[in-house]
Amino acid sequence: MNILPDLLTPLQSCFSNTPLGKSRAQLFIYTLLSITIPFTSSMTSNLLRSLVTLFGFSLKKPLYYRFMASPTLPWKKLWSTVWNLIPSPITNGYLILALDDCINTKVGKKVFACETVFDHAAKENQSNYVWAQNFVCVGLLKMVKNRWACLLLAFQFYIPLKTILAKKMNAEKSGKIVTFETKMEQSANMILRLARHFSSHPVLVVADSWFGNNGLYKLLKGQTGNLIYLLSRLRANNILYDLPRMQDNKSRGRKRKYGNRLGNVTELANQFRSMATELRVNSLYGKPRDVLAYEQVFIIKTLKCHVRVV
Repeated sequence: MNILPDLLTPLQSCFSNTPLGKSRAQLFIYTLLSITIPFTSSMTSNLLRSLVTLFGFSLKKPLYYRFMASPTLPWKKLWSTVWNLIPSPITNGYLILALDDCINTKVGKKVFACETVFDHAAKENQSNYVWAQNFVCVGLLKMVKNRWACLLLAFQFYIPLKTILAKKMNAEKSGKIVTFETKMEQSANMILRLARHFSSHPVLVVADSWFGNNGLYKLLKGQTGNLIYLLSRLRANNILYDLPRMQDNKSRGRKRKYGNRLGNVTELANQFRSMATELRVNSLYGKPRDVLAYEQVFIIKTLKCHVRVV
């Protein structure tokens, strides 16, 4: 508990010196303390109960719910401060970032960024469409006690274009309708900001196949001084091409961008299985696991560049 002043004081200084800013700063810090208490879940109702019971706050429920859903908190300052407080964010010379989108279900109809969203993880007895906030988030991947952990570093609410064009109140921020950004643009903005903050190290972005395409990579390529790599799972039907052969400078026509068509991922996995070597890797839960792997550099038209495929 002795480290709490060193961690919380810089965060408190991100708020303004106005009476409202000081009140929000105090509420923000004690909310973080409520989250760290072992027997308190992070649900807003339980946090409010903890603030009133343990810390003696006199809060009305609507006031605290408006604070928790406020779109005007100084998140840019808060995130920059959090990044500076991380003691050793680098792993094997890389800043490893996890990228994904998720939803946060809500009940109130006047909550910022809420919209009817398709839930891919809905169970059989649940509706496929839920009233929720949809946001894109970036986290730091780091080994903690021989297990991979993810520390949230940045997020942005995704609001559909139809909601913005309809000028619904859920798309208003400080009385103005927000500007539309695609999930790829939001992801690139957060990753580039982190890359500039940790400019002395290359960045490795880990994402699923939805983000692992040229829609994201072209927004990241060549935007910063340091290198940005993309690690993603390929689709089974992605077509892989060989590297183009060297051509004589005197040959007519432009140089070839792609070599011979080699086949899709599934076909090549079966073809190169006999050439695979055994490697020991750390699994998701920290236990070592022996796997067979083979790697080769190909060209994929969805990324339009050389790709190392494993």
